[in-house]
Amino acid sequence: MAAADHLEVPRGHGLFMHHGIDLGDGTVVHYLEGKQILRSSVEEFSLGEPLKIVPHADADPVGVTLRRAMGRLGEERYNLLLNNCEHFAVWCKTGCHRSSQVEKALGYGQMLLEQGLNINQELNISHGLKELKNGLKKLEQKRQQLSEQTFADKLQAVETLKSQLQDLLRGKPQA
Repeated sequence: MAAADHLEVPRGHGLFMHHGIDLGDGTVVHYLEGKQILRSSVEEFSLGEPLKIVPHADADPVGVTLRRAMGRLGEERYNLLLNNCEHFAVWCKTGCHRSSQVEKALGYGQMLLEQGLNINQELNISHGLKELKNGLKKLEQKRQQLSEQTFADKLQAVETLKSQLQDLLRGKPQA
């Protein structure tokens, strides 16, 4: 390890990584999870977990990285999605404010959301098709009912007319 190295160490049983900048004197500047940017010993930073150096092809000079890290000591603007320890360490090394962990999590979240929407859409389409089939079935029943009523009404009208004609032929007066 050397001054201005971007260090990462597993946290949460390896569920996520914690990041900091090595100052080269046995201390690391890092965003204490959810609190503030502080300077800790390498031992306090690693909590006994193995350290890994994160390479940066586009790293700024050592002096720039160290000034950036020291310049933010005491900051208390931690935000898991927008300003976490990885954002801080990457910014110190490159001037870019990024977190690959957040980007991956958001990408995974978006994929789950899209899958959920696709499933929901399929369910809605399936439900919609059932509703459409039920609607068509009801419409056919109603059409049949109407055509039967219409036929019955016509038959009744014909029967009434026939009866009236028979009465006329028999000489009965019309009402």
